[in-house]
This record gives sequence, C-alpha cells and structure tokens, in this order.
Amino acid sequence: MKIDLISEHASPLATLGGVDAGGQNVHVAALATELGRRGHEVTVCTRRDDPGLPDELPFAPGVTVRHVPAGAPRPLPKDDLLAHMPTFARHLARRWRSQPPDVAHAHFWMSGLAAVWAAEAVPLPVPVVQTFHALGVVKRRHQAAADTSPPQRVALEASVAQQARVIIATCTDEVRELIGCGARPEAMYVVPCGVDCQAFQPGGSSRESGSPARILSIGRLVPRKGVDTVLAAVAQVPDAELLVAGGPDQRDLDTDPEVARLRRAARRYGIAGRVRFIGRVAHAEVPALLRSADVVVSTPWYEPFGIVPVEAMACGTPVIASAVGGHLDTVADGVTGLLVPPRDAAALAGRLRQLLADPDWRRRLGAAGAAYARARYSWDRIAAETEAIYAAVRQDQAAVAARTEPGQ
Repeated sequence: MKIDLISEHASPLATLGGVDAGGQNVHVAALATELGRRGHEVTVCTRRDDPGLPDELPFAPGVTVRHVPAGAPRPLPKDDLLAHMPTFARHLARRWRSQPPDVAHAHFWMSGLAAVWAAEAVPLPVPVVQTFHALGVVKRRHQAAADTSPPQRVALEASVAQQARVIIATCTDEVRELIGCGARPEAMYVVPCGVDCQAFQPGGSSRESGSPARILSIGRLVPRKGVDTVLAAVAQVPDAELLVAGGPDQRDLDTDPEVARLRRAARRYGIAGRVRFIGRVAHAEVPALLRSADVVVSTPWYEPFGIVPVEAMACGTPVIASAVGGHLDTVADGVTGLLVPPRDAAALAGRLRQLLADPDWRRRLGAAGAAYARARYSWDRIAAETEAIYAAVRQDQAAVAARTEPGQ
C-alpha cells in the first residue's frame, strides 16, 4: 500500500525530550519503519521547522519524510500551529491530486483536521484513519485554566472524530471518551503504542551492590505527570533514593522553573538529599536507566497511553502506575505491575514499602511484565494490527468506488 502518515508537529527526525517531542515522535517513527519493513511505501508528512531541511529525506527502507511548508520554518509550540493547518491541508491536497495514497493515517487532532480538509478537496476520496494520542476534552477536564490548547480544540477534535473513516484509539478508556465526542463505535479500533523489544529487554543492572534502593521517575517534567506525588511518597519510604529523569538538558537544570519548584517540594518534605534530578536522557540510554531501578513509578493525573510503564515492563523492572487512562490496559494490578489512585501519596508510599521489602515479588512482577510487553506491545504486532485496519479501509473504499462507477 501507499501510506501517508500525517504528523504535523511530531517529526520522526526530532530530538526527543523537548517540550513537544516525545512519545508521538517515537510512535510515528517506529510505525513508519515497521510498515516500510513490511513492504509498504510510507511517506511521513510533517511541518518544516528548519529552513535547511530538504523537501524530502529518506528515513528508513520504504520510508520518506516529507517536510510541509506551513508557517515560519522554525520550531513553534504545537498549540500555535492551528492557524497553519489550512496551509498544511492545501499542501496535502495538491499532493493527493497527483499521488493519492491508499490511506492517510493522521496522528494528533491537528493532523486529523488537515487530513480531513485535504480529503474533501480532492476528486478521488482518500480515506482518513485517525489516532489522537491525547484528547482535548480530557486535558481541559484535568488542567482547566492551565490548558494552553486553542479554545476551538474540543469542538474541532470532535468534528475530526466524526469525519474520520476509522479511529485507532490507543487504549479502551479513550474509546469511551471518543463515544462521548460523537464518534461512531463501529468505526473504532484499539491498537496500543509499541515498544522496541530489542532495545528494551531484561538485563543486568550497572548499579553497585549495597547501594540504596532506587525509585525512578522518568518523563516530561510538567505538573500533570505527578512527580509531586512521588516526592511526597518517597518522604514516607526511608533509605530509598529517587532519580528524576526528564525535562531540560543537565546543564540547564539549575535555571528550569519546574525543576526549581520540585526541588523546593523535596526540601519541604525533608528528602532533598535523597532526590537527584538528572535532566533529559537520550532515548538510547533509557533501557539501561530503567534496568538500574528497583522500581519505576509513573503517577500522572491522567494519561492518554503512557509508554514509560510499558518500556519498564519490557526491561523486567517492576512498575507502580496511577490507575488512569492507558495504564488501566497496560498494567494488570498485581500481575504485571501495581496500580494506585492518582494523587494519592499515602497509597503510593505503602506500595513502595511493600515492593522494596520483597525482592522475590519484584522479580515475579518484572518477569511477568517483560513477558506481557513482548507478547502484546512489540512493534511487529502493533504494525500488523495497524496494517490489517488499513487493508480493511482500502477494501471498503474499493467497494464504495465500485458502487459509484457509471452504469453500476
């Protein structure tokens, strides 16, 4: 098949760890690579954010990244990109008139908006498959006035959900939210995000024996990720260190306002000496970091999917996660990890104390998590499920075209 992946702000070429560069970039890059490996012709359409970038750039066998001119060719916050989506859509439409893909798979709501606009502007319909990765209605519910999304997001997102031929949700909780937005249940599938099981796999820890128990929190440093809850819990877990990875580069830690806020919280809890901020970690270094921990903690207020628990599980490291969003699918409580209520430091502390006091339990959870991650979240399985959805969409499209041919 000819497949266009539309990812307006999350380029597979981006350096991970920035404000708007994270899980979606990894997802698009890995999905494109695996689809190319399976013999498809894949083009990733992403916004040009650097004037020096070529129009097209080979990315992997069968995969090309196409840089779409939409707005100034420089990095822009994703929340500022809505005004440039009509330009993005016109570019897609021009391309699709002469080179229509069999399917266009949009990632994030603004990509979906551009894709459905472009599909409406071409004579031969291009079926649009949509993955949201995050929903504005959920973000607004939890962040209220702190939500920086465009005010039109919720309404426009609902229109994309209603117009897309098919929606691929990343977890079952998202399906419920999308039905509330008016999406058709019969047009929805659940395909989770994947993990590179070659890079993320069990192995020995590089830590010295006899060192304190290590609790690891890794991810973007924004309030909704719940690092405050982890700090409050660690204050109730004696003789354990907390490693906080993510956020700015290490050289910028002392000037970052969120790091400063979290450091003040650590001092307030009396654990500043047991907490270490290490800043942004290259994705290639994450597996070793996960394997170095006794337990990985991920306790956001809400989470559209949550790749950190899956990557930790794949490495055989036990996980404690908040019982929200995608975590409800990925972490089977008491089997592949542990779930706790969000924003509940006492519950988290209790689970941490139990887990750190029982090495055998940690080993059992780690082994079960690794087996589950390999079986359910490997990229070859995720790509195969996505490919099957594309094939069904293309077959349906062919049937519609046959019914509308003259004389039929």
